[in-house]
Amino acid sequence: MTESEQILVALSGIFVLGIGSQWIASALKVPSILLLLATGILFGPVLQWIQPNELFGELLLPLVSMCVAIVLFEGSLSLRLEDLRKIGRPLAMLLSVGVLITWAICAMAANLILDFDLPKSLLIGSILTVTGPTVVGPLLGHIRPIGQVGPIARWEGIVVDPIGAVLAVLVFQTFDAVQAAEFQNAASIGAIGFLKTLAVGGLIGTLGAVTIKQLLHRHLVTDHLQSPFVLMLVVATFAASNLLIHESGLVTVTVMGVILANQQTVSVKHIVEFKENLSVLLISTLFILLAARLDLSQFQALSWRGPTFVLFVILVARPVSVWVSTIGCGLKHNERIFLSWLAPRGIVAAAVASVFALELGDGDDFVAATFLVIIGTVVVYGSTAGWLARRLQLSVADPQGFVIAGAHGLGRRIAQALQKSGVVVCLVDRSAQNLKQARMDGLPTFYADILSEAVHNDLNLGGIGRLLALLPNDEVNSLAAEHFIPLFGRERVYRLMSPAEGQKRTEKSAEVLNGRPLFSRNATYQQLTDRLRAGAEFSRTPLTEEFTFETFQHRYGDDALVMFVIEDERVLVMTAGQDFTFRPGQTLVALVGGNGGEAAVESDDNNKKT
Repeated sequence: MTESEQILVALSGIFVLGIGSQWIASALKVPSILLLLATGILFGPVLQWIQPNELFGELLLPLVSMCVAIVLFEGSLSLRLEDLRKIGRPLAMLLSVGVLITWAICAMAANLILDFDLPKSLLIGSILTVTGPTVVGPLLGHIRPIGQVGPIARWEGIVVDPIGAVLAVLVFQTFDAVQAAEFQNAASIGAIGFLKTLAVGGLIGTLGAVTIKQLLHRHLVTDHLQSPFVLMLVVATFAASNLLIHESGLVTVTVMGVILANQQTVSVKHIVEFKENLSVLLISTLFILLAARLDLSQFQALSWRGPTFVLFVILVARPVSVWVSTIGCGLKHNERIFLSWLAPRGIVAAAVASVFALELGDGDDFVAATFLVIIGTVVVYGSTAGWLARRLQLSVADPQGFVIAGAHGLGRRIAQALQKSGVVVCLVDRSAQNLKQARMDGLPTFYADILSEAVHNDLNLGGIGRLLALLPNDEVNSLAAEHFIPLFGRERVYRLMSPAEGQKRTEKSAEVLNGRPLFSRNATYQQLTDRLRAGAEFSRTPLTEEFTFETFQHRYGDDALVMFVIEDERVLVMTAGQDFTFRPGQTLVALVGGNGGEAAVESDDNNKKT
């Protein structure tokens, strides 16, 4: 095999192993970072099949830095400034006081436990102030915490990364002053450098975002080039910013992403989708490459000190940081406990540690300690955070609530019926009038297109685990169902029947339309709306030994449409053509009256009574 063929095989192997590990991790429902690290170590230092230093040479670390910038830009596109109205104070404290406390405690632990000298201790402490948005995001999506902790953790996981990276650069640049014991001079150098970095990064990031917005708004970039054009500007501004002030590029791309995510002039949905797919590829590649560079002998050299250091970071550094920095911030005790147990490290810590290891010259133990923290925090938090959230009543194992697409009259009436039964609901719509009326009715709302990424990224899904697509447009209902299948699962997304399905149930229509059809074969948006206009009401009827389903039918007639069945705090959604046995102990939420006609429960054959 020629040298060029060997390089081709190695490059192909990196992509195959990276995406393959993501796929297997998704199937096993484990954090993908663990499988990526294990795969990188196996095919790198163990089997010696992938040798990144020989493969890329001096290109490796600049390439890693650029990829990290793209990942941070993609993550910052999910940040909404409106969240800051509720979480601004605790978030600001975590990003300032919390970062300083984490830095100090981790540096002290590195000095006392790992026996690192003072400069190296301060450097690893600064790197470990970051968390991992590529790990925090999936964890939050799985846990779906209730309250402020979700938005706080999401914002912290993204914004603290450039702060930690910049802090590490400033620490490294002030090594001489620290070693000379000129602590006052070192502090002034660090403070001035930090402010210059934020100023340059913020200015260039703002200019980059404004440039992108104006070019897209004036249609100066054709549609098919918009995503790669934005990627080009992200890379260009990152490089320009870094040339002016070292590592200010991470601040630049974060500022760009936040500004673009919160402007209303142009749509960036297609850009977000492109960057999400690209980020998966980059994260997969980066972890394989960085793990393949590890020297396993350094893990052995750390011996008991390594695991002890990891435990100290988890059990001391993070809890102290959170509890001190959130004093008087309005967070409840259970929220502070949960935030104290959610700080996994990820790609930024790995990349920054790898960069500085080369600068240090003798940084193998430095990288080994950082990767031990990454592995340890991901394993501990990934395996226990969900359980802890449920114990703290910040999450539920089987969320019964609903995202309801459509805040029109039908959506509001169904939401009210569910809410009166103690079920969590949130109405999503782009009609300001509909949402205003829903809020007047005491219903939670969220302003967004149901197909937008904002619903996935920004909507508080605490207690919510299902979708009801109730829009008048059948195609949009189907697209909404498809949009939520990766989040909730195919069996937990529902949509109204289309008129074509009700008249003629063909195989073609079943293939085209996504989501489980709601209520009955003829319960279309138009027919349900007509019933409400004709005076139909929602009833909530408990079934008992005396008041059976037969009694229910006798009282309300055959046109009573059972929509939901509540039993043992679980909500069962009735679907078209469903066989179901009604029995005592259940509570029926049904639409009654209004001359139901065809929209009634289909037949007694599909509703077997006890």
